[in-house]
Amino acid sequence: MTKSLPGLLLAASIAVVLATVPWWNNAVLLQFGINAVQLAVMAQAWNIIGGYTGSPSFGNSTFYGLGTYGTAITMVQFHQSFGLGLGVGALLAVIVALLVGIPILRLRGPYFAIATLGLAATVGAIFANLPIAGENIGLVLPLTRDEPLFYELSLGVLVLVTLTVLFIDRSRFGLGLIAIREDEDAAAVTGVNTTLFKVTALAISAFFTALVGGIHAYWITFVDPSSSFDPRLNVNMVIMAVFGGPGTVLGPVVGAFILSTISEVLASSISTAASLLFGIVIVLAVLFMPKGLVDLGYGFRRLGWRYFTETVRQYRL
Repeated sequence: MTKSLPGLLLAASIAVVLATVPWWNNAVLLQFGINAVQLAVMAQAWNIIGGYTGSPSFGNSTFYGLGTYGTAITMVQFHQSFGLGLGVGALLAVIVALLVGIPILRLRGPYFAIATLGLAATVGAIFANLPIAGENIGLVLPLTRDEPLFYELSLGVLVLVTLTVLFIDRSRFGLGLIAIREDEDAAAVTGVNTTLFKVTALAISAFFTALVGGIHAYWITFVDPSSSFDPRLNVNMVIMAVFGGPGTVLGPVVGAFILSTISEVLASSISTAASLLFGIVIVLAVLFMPKGLVDLGYGFRRLGWRYFTETVRQYRL
């Protein structure tokens, strides 16, 4: 606890600074901030199931989409408040996570990844044929220009999900998840209810992912199946969490902010080659720091430049 106190204080200070962004009167920075913070929430939420449990989920876009549609349908079709819509979307995502989690989380490795990827496509197809969801056309939400509100809401969810991850990291529940990640059979032998632990982790991940989905829906005032259940969202979550350091408290947040910034700078300065150069950054990161930036920080302090050669030797790259 004492060793991690400086890091927690630094994180709290950064959060306070980030909270002042709407006061800077910079519309471009504010829009970038909303997008970056929301990506950080998604990466951190994925970290709960993918980083701590070690389950390679590619289905979190399902919960994101349920959050967007839960909010949109509540506001547009039932003329209820945004707050109620957020709650409906989050509840819907948690219910689906609990229902599908028990059968899907019995699968392991690539089979689990394929099943979760198929789940996103299936749920997206269902909403594309529901009249109440606007079918393929989607729904248009009430227009609002209060971007500081969306930024502060997104930042609040990021703080909440990070505190949740901090609690998990220091709890017996978190130890159980880590035991499952390292060796699920051994964890079960020692008395860990692996199915219950994994389903709980999936439900928590779904809750936060759906919250940010609902906020995003009201921010852009439009939802449709292709964007709400976009599989590229899963890819972004995984890349950002892995880049920062999966299974750590702050790694996914750091990874999301850094990669969002790199992507934005490349897109604005050399738009034609932005995707290529961004891909090169990801490849180099995977090659030379496969455990993420957090592990790089610890390893570099201990080994210096030898960290990279040791990493290449360890993972036979």
